Amino acid sequence: MITKFFTKVVVKFNPFGKEAKTARLFLSSIPPTQRVGGTSIQNVILSGNSTEKPVVKVFFKDKSEMEIDPSTVTFKEIGNFFDRHSRKLHLKESIESQ
Repeated sequence: MITKFFTKVVVKFNPFGKEAKTARLFLSSIPPTQRVGGTSIQNVILSGNSTEKPVVKVFFKDKSEMEIDPSTVTFKEIGNFFDRHSRKLHLKESIESQ
């Protein structure tokens, strides 16, 4: 997963729900150097009787944001979802640097 263009990550999940595995894998895929350097990571643990929906929301360097429900997708699908926009930003960056 291309995490280079993430500026902020918000993850909300119930640790005992079916979305927990996907949310935890997503959080663990962000490199430690990026966590310290430039990406703000906010995770919220939801209780079993919470009315909030589980969500993974990513803010990118171009000020756009994308969100997805981790209980309806797998980790691979979540990676592909965010990689589509990251690839666009990578292409734009490589064109501008020439």
